[in-house]
Amino acid sequence: MNTAEIPQQFRHLQNYINGTWQAAKGGACLAVTNPATGLEIGTTPLSGADETRIAIEAAARAFPSWAALSAQERAGKLHALVREIEQNADDLAHLLTLEQGKPLAEARGEILGGAAYIRWFAEETRRIYGDIIPSPWTDRRLLVTRGPVGVVAAITPWNFPFSMIARKLGAALAAGCTIVIKPSELTPFSGLAWGELCARAGIPAGVVNLLTGDAAAIGAVMTSHPAVRKITFTGSTRVGKLLAGAAGREMKRFSMELGGNAPFIVMDDADLDAAAAGAIAAKFRNAGQTCVCVNRFYVQRGVYEAFAEKLAHQIRNLKVGSGFEPEVTQGPLINTAAMEKVAAHIEDACAKGGRVLVGGKPSKAGAQFFEPTLIADGTREMMVARDETFGPLAVLFPFDTDEDAISLANDTEYGLAAYVYTQGLSRAVRLSEALEYGMVGVNAGIITTEVAPFGGVKASGVGREGSRYGLDDYLDLKYVSLGGL
Repeated sequence: MNTAEIPQQFRHLQNYINGTWQAAKGGACLAVTNPATGLEIGTTPLSGADETRIAIEAAARAFPSWAALSAQERAGKLHALVREIEQNADDLAHLLTLEQGKPLAEARGEILGGAAYIRWFAEETRRIYGDIIPSPWTDRRLLVTRGPVGVVAAITPWNFPFSMIARKLGAALAAGCTIVIKPSELTPFSGLAWGELCARAGIPAGVVNLLTGDAAAIGAVMTSHPAVRKITFTGSTRVGKLLAGAAGREMKRFSMELGGNAPFIVMDDADLDAAAAGAIAAKFRNAGQTCVCVNRFYVQRGVYEAFAEKLAHQIRNLKVGSGFEPEVTQGPLINTAAMEKVAAHIEDACAKGGRVLVGGKPSKAGAQFFEPTLIADGTREMMVARDETFGPLAVLFPFDTDEDAISLANDTEYGLAAYVYTQGLSRAVRLSEALEYGMVGVNAGIITTEVAPFGGVKASGVGREGSRYGLDDYLDLKYVSLGGL
């Protein structure tokens, strides 16, 4: 297969609405480029309010019959979807690397991770339980049931364009909801591929709808249309607050997975080799473009220099280049704005006393590649201490006491993920409980899994994805007082 081409079976390049492929009104399109080469790889529809209303109305019409299916029937459709993903994993990974840039092995991991989310929710759909409450009346039974909220509107990001949809689509369909999804305009093809997969899996027309285009126009209809009962969004805190405000005015349920500013704490009793390896996984996966990527490394002073040396050695072994090249571990950044932000954070850190230990400049691999960078002697005054870099920049901050580590780590408006390396059980428990984050990895650099709840606190969002808790935001509780018995 030509690495510059979209796989043949995923070349529809149009909106998927009510089971058919449709162009935007007037045929308007958006160009999509390969971040590794800067070359155009295709176009997608520039949709707006009209297309969004059509998609929502299709989902609303499909909702009653989808919700009426038995749990067993919905589970069967989702398991069929898993088979389609797994059978086409190579083409899907190729597509993802082509438009997003991450190494092919990472892309394939994301595809199979998406399948794992769908499989999990296929199994969970048969475990949507209710309750019987002991009644204070002898002639009544008190029942609690859970049912689908209705039509869901989802907006997903460019950094994990396949698996982020899987988390939302899997939960929505398992609960009995129908869904309208807007993938990122930067990586739309991995999103639109779900239309082909759902069609092959036999998911009825209108249950899953996908459209690309004007984010503001699409979001405005999603948050105001009366048929939409829930908004789910993954992206920046700024946009999340706007969407949550708009949804709240219409009394729509919403869940938001937003920005992060993850700390990585290395205590003086840590296994430094394991900590350095965990740091690579937690910081440089997807070129540092993940919401749970480490932004601040806090290292206890007694092991500061030793850890810096070990991490620098690991970073020097990373290979930058096209995601299609063998042994590449870091691909390009998504666009020039991302390059400029990394450069600005490095310049600011150096101006405020930081020492560049590794990297520090754009890579020779291409216009949107940046060298994996390590800077020592970080301070609280640096931009990187408070602003998420979203790129391959690691900054080390020294600290003295356990209390210092907790205070520094919590000194942010965000609360998505945090990481701690220590061999002390009491320290591990104390720090994990004191950290104001929705997720904490102790002696682990990768913590995301479909079986555990993913999400944050404070400005990092509301709600959880994955696990049995991930269904809660897609279900309404109903209490029935059954009298006359």
